[in-house]
Amino acid sequence: MHNAKFLRAAAFSLCAALQIFQAENLMAASANAKFFDAALCKPPYTMTSATEIYDAVEALAKPDTSSLGAAIYKIPTEIGRDGFKSTEVFFASNAVGILVEGQRADDLAAKYGLKPETSDLLGTSTKGYSRALPADQQPEPGLAGPGKVSIVARQGDALPGKTLLACEFVQDF
Repeated sequence: MHNAKFLRAAAFSLCAALQIFQAENLMAASANAKFFDAALCKPPYTMTSATEIYDAVEALAKPDTSSLGAAIYKIPTEIGRDGFKSTEVFFASNAVGILVEGQRADDLAAKYGLKPETSDLLGTSTKGYSRALPADQQPEPGLAGPGKVSIVARQGDALPGKTLLACEFVQDF
């Protein structure tokens, strides 16, 4: 009788552990897709899309706000796609993205069809690439303001050993 109770309890505990493990994997897979998609402007940057990503990452981690006027969230699980890996989600006033491990701007540019930038952002970027989204993927007027949404990949001394991959909104002046 005692053994039967023990076996039932052990079986129940094992089932519960498996369900929790599966739920964590599902959440990690969902976060993986969500954060990479956001960095690749899927959907294009708007305040609504940025808020959705912000809410998702806030549920996982607290930000480090000590660099570049940005918030960097170290998430508990590694995310990856297309051979690129990250554990950090990046937010700035006009961008949302991830910090890819390594100096990978050239590789990101080749994979995602980005072209060299003509500015080094006042010396903050040693290598940068971008591609504006086509007109039909730009946000409706009023959802982001006048400007362009682009996918960017940048590396520089401010983020040693990392490359920013982000969806960025740049206002027209």
